[in-house]
Amino acid sequence: MSLRHTLLRNGWTLLHLIGAAAMLLASLWVTWDAWSDVIALTMRQEEFSHAALALPLALWLAWVRRGRLRICQPIGTWIGPAMIFAGGALSTIGYQQAIEVFWHGGSLMIVCGSVLSVLGRDALAQFAPAWAVLIFLIPVPGTIRQALAVPLQSVVTSATAWFFDLAGQPLQQNGNLLTIHGVDVAIAEACNGMRLVFALILVSYALAFSLPLRRYVRLLILLASPLSALLCNILRTIPTVWFYGNWPSRADFFHAVSGWIMLLAAFGLLMAMLKVLKWATVPITRFTLAGD
Repeated sequence: MSLRHTLLRNGWTLLHLIGAAAMLLASLWVTWDAWSDVIALTMRQEEFSHAALALPLALWLAWVRRGRLRICQPIGTWIGPAMIFAGGALSTIGYQQAIEVFWHGGSLMIVCGSVLSVLGRDALAQFAPAWAVLIFLIPVPGTIRQALAVPLQSVVTSATAWFFDLAGQPLQQNGNLLTIHGVDVAIAEACNGMRLVFALILVSYALAFSLPLRRYVRLLILLASPLSALLCNILRTIPTVWFYGNWPSRADFFHAVSGWIMLLAAFGLLMAMLKVLKWATVPITRFTLAGD
């Protein structure tokens, strides 16, 4: 039986698709102030740039699981209004108290709840990874960024200084400030790997739930992604510092390009980990994605 006939048998009609689209547009219009703020933060601040990947990856995860439409029915639509109510309350508190994560997060709940008011609970349960990845649309609060940035900066600075000392290259360290050939290089948010960590966690999440992997393998990928990002960021910072000290005219260009290169390298490390597990005959996949 074709997917179209299965959907019709399960109670789906064209009106469900039209209704979901209409509810999506209406909820975006109502919460547009919050979304315009999210877009502005994503475009203006590089540490939030990973949010641009969230929606494409959510669509990809939904497409990978399209076969699950066969077991979805438009039932349990109460979950949508419940999310709208909770999201509205959270968004209002966030806006009135100037708590951006509440404002943005509540707006996301309103949009998702509006769509689920038409699609129902099966659409949420069967496509849960695609819905969950939308959390990455919400900018990370400054307190959390700062709590992660400080130790990251210290680790990256110390590792870079250690490498230059091992190589016999002149380098002075003063806290998170490195000095090479009289040029000061501060290991701040631009170099501490925060952007790489969040971007790699997001991409690793998509990898883990795009393949029919066992649960412990998915957990292993998610846990290994920050370590992989940290290692690759150290490998990126070492030549970046050298460029600033020896070829400063090219340093900014190298710093910008190397960030994307290291994201691919960190992702490659995770793929290599899967290859090693497979080579060691460790069972990492299930029989079919539908059984996931």
